[in-house]
Formats: sequence, structure tokens, C-alpha cells
Amino acid sequence: MLDPKPADPSEPLTSGAPRPGVSKLFLVFSQIGLTSFGGGLSGRMMREFVDERHWIDEDEFLNGLALSQALPGVNVKNLAIWIGYRLCGWRGAVAGFAGIIIPPAFLIIVLGVLFSTLARFSLTHVALAGAAAAAIGLSISMALTAVRRLPHRIFPFLVAALTFVAVGFLHWPLVWTVLAAGSVSVALEYRRAGAASSAAER
Repeated sequence: MLDPKPADPSEPLTSGAPRPGVSKLFLVFSQIGLTSFGGGLSGRMMREFVDERHWIDEDEFLNGLALSQALPGVNVKNLAIWIGYRLCGWRGAVAGFAGIIIPPAFLIIVLGVLFSTLARFSLTHVALAGAAAAAIGLSISMALTAVRRLPHRIFPFLVAALTFVAVGFLHWPLVWTVLAAGSVSVALEYRRAGAASSAAER
């Protein structure tokens, strides 16, 4: 379940890994923001924080990813704030936001100036096409990982499939699709959890 409470900085991580400081979080998020492309950011974050550094576990990461996608704003920015908050409280949230936004923003300005000069070369467009293909691959990998962690019941998979069809093929507005599907899904899961809790108390 999703726990919005920040971890106590004095407590060790459940994985046994040393807890990062605020400056370390900023540097890690800056590195991710400067070396990732498009939809590949969430996949890079999962590899960095879950697989390599073991600062959070996979379930925790996917819960944060689901929350960041359901809230307004840029998904990776929301996810960076959530991860930072979980690891170092509000200071970590600020470090996550600053790291994922500020250094890449300066890089984009520089690249924008360079691209206006290099756009006439065909190699520039080939490089961008390759980066786009890599980002799509990382996004698909992240989606498959999230689907694999869904509860093994028909309704979560049905909601995921219907949302995909509504947005990808029917081109329904994303906001209303997420609100409708999310509200129904949350309501039914809440009802199921309540029924399970009542049955356990008997």
C-alpha cells in the first residue's frame, strides 16, 4: 500500500543500504536528468534507486510511479519529489525537484542553441531518431514491469486494458479517462479491502 509518510532520516533503510543525504540526492537526480531521454526517465529512476542503490524497493517505487502519473504535472518531476520526500523528507523533495529540473533546463538551452546550427546535418536527425527509439523501449520496459506487479485479479488488468484502448485508440481526453478509470478502480479496491478486513476480523 502507498505510505505517504517520509522515512525517519535517523533510521536505516530496510535494504541495509546507507541512507542518502540531500546533496547526494540532488547529484543523483541531476545525473539522471542529464543522461536520460523522454519516457526513459522513469525506467532510469527505477534502475538507479531500486536495482543499483537499493534505496527503495520495487513495490514502493511502483506505488510512487502510480501516484505521480495520477497527479497533475510532469510525471518524472512528481516521481522525483515523491522519492526525495520518502528518503529525506521535505528537503529531499526539494532536492529531487531541483535535481531533475534545473541542470537539464540549462542543458536544453545549450542544446537548443546548438541544434539550430546543426539541424541542417542529416546525422543530427539520425541521432534524435535513435534517442527516441531508446526512450520508447525504456517506456515499454517500465510499462511491462508495472503490469507484472498488478494484483492477479481480472479487474486491474481490465482497467489497464480499457485505459490503453480509450487513450491509445479512441483518443479520449486523458484527464477524464484517468479520473473515470481511477475513481472506479479506487472505489472497488477500497470496497474489496474493507470486505477482506471484515472477513479477517470474524
